[in-house]
Amino acid sequence: MTVSAHNPGLPPIIELNSVIKEFGSYRAVDKLSFTVAKGEIVALLGRTGAGKTTVLNLIMGTLAPDSGRVMVAGFDPFRQFSALKGKLAVSFQTDRLLPWRTAVENAELGLLIQGKPKDQARTIASGWLARVNLAGAENKYTHELSGGMRQRVSLARALAVDPELVLLDESFSQLDHVTSHELRQDFCAVAREYGKTCLLVTHRLDDAIEMADRVIVLGPGGHVKLELSLREAATDETVVGRTRSQIAAALGEDTGKQQQNEREE
Repeated sequence: MTVSAHNPGLPPIIELNSVIKEFGSYRAVDKLSFTVAKGEIVALLGRTGAGKTTVLNLIMGTLAPDSGRVMVAGFDPFRQFSALKGKLAVSFQTDRLLPWRTAVENAELGLLIQGKPKDQARTIASGWLARVNLAGAENKYTHELSGGMRQRVSLARALAVDPELVLLDESFSQLDHVTSHELRQDFCAVAREYGKTCLLVTHRLDDAIEMADRVIVLGPGGHVKLELSLREAATDETVVGRTRSQIAAALGEDTGKQQQNEREE
């Protein structure tokens, strides 16, 4: 049994061991190894071509590695996909809400798919909408919600099934800077209160530094270029600046330009 280096004594929720994934002659992931411990929030960063999306698909079980091993909550996500039902939830870059359903009807969808009774699913979904600060918006349709509110519904839907692992795929990148900042803070508060394990796939430094316990930067071809703990950065502004510079350097970007770009998105 592999033990997480970041939570000794416990098996990791995510484990990639010497993973290789190729598409024809192109190697998207090259001997990639990392773990994510129970209750940890890890940010996976990288520029285009660094393999972030491929890694996410390997973890979700929509792709199989060509060699190496991928394990999620003790299961092979590709070969044992059904065993992860209810253990893994994903929030994507776009909210993917069904426009003919209200906020609460969208939030309860995963529970209904799991076979929860309608009344129980509605109660749980309403509770999670309240936890992401959408109390009172339960009966609004998607066209009545702002972009930030729709993304909150998406997060409530992901959390409502009580997963062991939440995957966030650029979940905050389409929001304006203020809305994104508020939603990151709210999500982190909920994730830490309920001890959720999270892998945040992003290209934005602010997402990583404000949310994660640890950052993994992928270089071209999907290998680890930098792995850095962010726990100290959470309480020390000097360390924040140094950490930001280290991550930006690993990404091959200018820190000031990166910050300006994030605020303009």
